[in-house]
Amino acid sequence: MLQPSRVKFRNHHRGRLKGMANTGSSVDLGEFGLKAMESSWITARQIEAARRAMTRYAKRGGKIWIRIFPDKSVTARAAETRMGKGKGAVDHWVAVVKAGRIMFEMAGLPEDIAREAMRLAAAKLPVATKFVKKQRF
Repeated sequence: MLQPSRVKFRNHHRGRLKGMANTGSSVDLGEFGLKAMESSWITARQIEAARRAMTRYAKRGGKIWIRIFPDKSVTARAAETRMGKGKGAVDHWVAVVKAGRIMFEMAGLPEDIAREAMRLAAAKLPVATKFVKKQRF
């Protein structure tokens, strides 16, 4: 699963999920993309599950880009632990995804296969998504 090789600070504040994505909101690398329509944290496990679903349906054809990376640590304390004694240890890693962000891209496949692969991937994610095509100018 994806996670940073090293970080400067182990624990993060939770932060807020306001607004729309500025960067990463257009299809740049491939022909088709999966766009988040709402903001959320997406765990490394969910990203991996979506990647596997796409890769399997595409029969390892074409090219897939993952445009999000889980670089925010989420900490957890053991159940029924008393208050105090600091922040808990890192439990898992998440990617902060804002509305409008392109999460996955594909190229080298027909549109119908790419659309179905993205639909299967979207079922693994906790956000509403939209299938988008690259804008031709």
